[in-house]
Amino acid sequence: MLTPYLLYAIWGVTLLAVVVCWAWPDGRGAGMANLVAASIDFVLACVMLAIVPAPGETALHGYLLFDGLGIWVMFCLAIVYLLSSVYALGYMRRMHGEQTRLNRFYMLFAAFALTMFFAPVQNNPGLYWIAIDLTTIVSAFLVGFQRSPESIEAAWKYIVIVSAGLGLALLGTVLFYWAGTFVFGPVYDMTWASFGMIAPKTEGALLLLSFLLVLAGFGTKVGLAPMHTWLPDAHSEGPAPVSAMLSGALLNCAMLGIVRFLGILRGTPIDGIAHTTLVVLGAFSLLVAGLFITRQTVIKRLAAYSSVEHMGVIALGFGFGGTLGIIGALYHMLNHALAKSLVFFGAGNMMHAFESKEIDRIRRVLEFFPRSGAVWLAGAVAITGAPPFGLFLSELTILRGGMQSQNTWAVWVMGVLLVVIFIGFLDRFRAMFFGPRPEHAPQLKLHFVDVAPMVLALAAILLLGLWWLPAIWQHLAAIAAQLGEA
Repeated sequence: MLTPYLLYAIWGVTLLAVVVCWAWPDGRGAGMANLVAASIDFVLACVMLAIVPAPGETALHGYLLFDGLGIWVMFCLAIVYLLSSVYALGYMRRMHGEQTRLNRFYMLFAAFALTMFFAPVQNNPGLYWIAIDLTTIVSAFLVGFQRSPESIEAAWKYIVIVSAGLGLALLGTVLFYWAGTFVFGPVYDMTWASFGMIAPKTEGALLLLSFLLVLAGFGTKVGLAPMHTWLPDAHSEGPAPVSAMLSGALLNCAMLGIVRFLGILRGTPIDGIAHTTLVVLGAFSLLVAGLFITRQTVIKRLAAYSSVEHMGVIALGFGFGGTLGIIGALYHMLNHALAKSLVFFGAGNMMHAFESKEIDRIRRVLEFFPRSGAVWLAGAVAITGAPPFGLFLSELTILRGGMQSQNTWAVWVMGVLLVVIFIGFLDRFRAMFFGPRPEHAPQLKLHFVDVAPMVLALAAILLLGLWWLPAIWQHLAAIAAQLGEA
């Protein structure tokens, strides 16, 4: 079985990058070491995606689970890690006062990727929780890396709120395990499969309480409203490559836990309640995101609230269930990862160019940066779910899935709120691209590494919108079947 060795190679290469970046005194060399690791990880993740069966297989005495769902999340993570590593080479060199600490940044950046590579393949729910908690610890240092009062406050807010949420998730996991003692005895192997066998034999009230705790806990990490309050600060205050990793990769890793616990409840009396609860949280997340997006004045906070919106869309897809709902949600994970990385990269470029985070001070982008500005504007259109980009296709698939679900009311709510967000988000970009001319023209000269990741991400989401690759459709359909939704 080749898959475990591919995973070990990903872990080993990324860990080696952590060590090399820590030991390398030069920031440029550390950045290249991190980029090499990200490139190798991407290739290995693509191979894993091609060979891993959707129903899954275990390794390392049952501690590791290789299934279509987990490997899909790893694939999305590997893409964002690679794009962000390329972009960081140019972005971090422009960070004033941080040149002597660049090797530490790349060390933490690779360590952040490593912790996320641990999470999706854990077959033990307890170890999955530990992996998610590790991502919090490492990424908090990246959020506060600039050591400004705002970034330090955002890092502490991130730690406190997310840790509180993960405490609830841990309690829910413990209750799930305790419920199993009435079925298997006081000691048994804690795996996703054993939890699935326990659920139909467990009292409904205990099962519902356990799931609600898990949903609130991991939902905090995902950024679902009303547990989202850490997300706008952390995403807006961290360096742009970190923001892309937080939004495009980490949120998917946390959503995986909700999906796995939701699958455990399949066939139980509370299955419908659990799906409806997730749908309500998803719809409420769209509502909160829409209200804040239409009044936002800071560019990266605008992108951060867009993440709240899209996590709500993904939650709606999994909450709707059914083949189309699940396939649409999985496809949206990939499309959002690409598009949000593009938006954060463009925001980072313009923040450095205009020396401000304020939307009102970023003006006439197309006039000063015609090529990169056009790519950024296209990314903004894509992230709102407009055709012909991939997010339109995945959102349309989710809406179709919702029409076949028991929560058809949420389809209309989702449709209306997506229109509101489309108008509000692009109105903010209209101000930056077509507002009054600024007093001083930006002097920043963008380089290849500043723009290339944006172009690659845009090309990918355009391709995914024009052509749903049959191999991807088959893989996602197999995941839906494995989740029992075919």
